Amino acid sequence: MPKLVVVNRAGEEKTVDADNGLSVMEAIRDNGFDELLALCGGCCSCATCHVYVDPAFADKTPAISEDENDLLDSSDHRNETSRLSCQLTMSDALDGLRVTIAPED
Repeated sequence: MPKLVVVNRAGEEKTVDADNGLSVMEAIRDNGFDELLALCGGCCSCATCHVYVDPAFADKTPAISEDENDLLDSSDHRNETSRLSCQLTMSDALDGLRVTIAPED
């Protein structure tokens, strides 16, 4: 089972187990991180699951879709490592993925 390292908005880091096939958003939500709202439930329509992906994993994540890119453009906190956690699926290839929950817009 892959591990996911989550850094919350207070800068506290926690490593959690994440089942293969779950989205990063689901893994974060299921492990008690209440600050990740994920209002649309993972439909790529709200950008409230915005995270920053550790640059070391940039080449291991799928390319950003046009819809995801458009939603991220609506955030005041977007940077070059921004992704919607609902669009990232956990797998053995992402074992150890480190994400930081972005500030709320």
